[in-house]
Amino acid sequence: MKQVINFTLNGEKVTHLTEPGRTLLRMLRDDFDLTGAKEGCAAGECGACTIIVDGKPVNSCLMLGIEADGKEVLTIEGLSNGTELDELQVSFIENAALQCGFCTPGMIMSGKALLNENPTPSEDEVKKALSGNLCRCTGYKKIVDAVMQVADNNKVK
Repeated sequence: MKQVINFTLNGEKVTHLTEPGRTLLRMLRDDFDLTGAKEGCAAGECGACTIIVDGKPVNSCLMLGIEADGKEVLTIEGLSNGTELDELQVSFIENAALQCGFCTPGMIMSGKALLNENPTPSEDEVKKALSGNLCRCTGYKKIVDAVMQVADNNKVK
């Protein structure tokens, strides 16, 4: 039996009818056409499905859609302001911190959650925050550099 849930999705309040056993990832991708979060492992190991729920990074493949009821959900699609990319998205481009792009949304969301909580993290804190995200194409140096660039910019502000 489907259940009605109410939550905030990328800044907009939504009401949605979903099956109780359906993951948040499937709900976002199939019902809302928000395909930035990817299903890599379906076991919470790769981080490709990372989104931010109530300010914390979450593996959306492990969270049920009904658990979003009353929560604030932010996906990679909600980071940009119209045509203006978020500063972390820009930093990923400037630092060439992506190759195939499959893991990039999850990496950015994990980095964004950290920067929201701690605008000036150390490099070790960045590495720890990204430790749940796997990339099979590249080393992690450029990814860490991209997050650190934003952190360094925050120090100047």
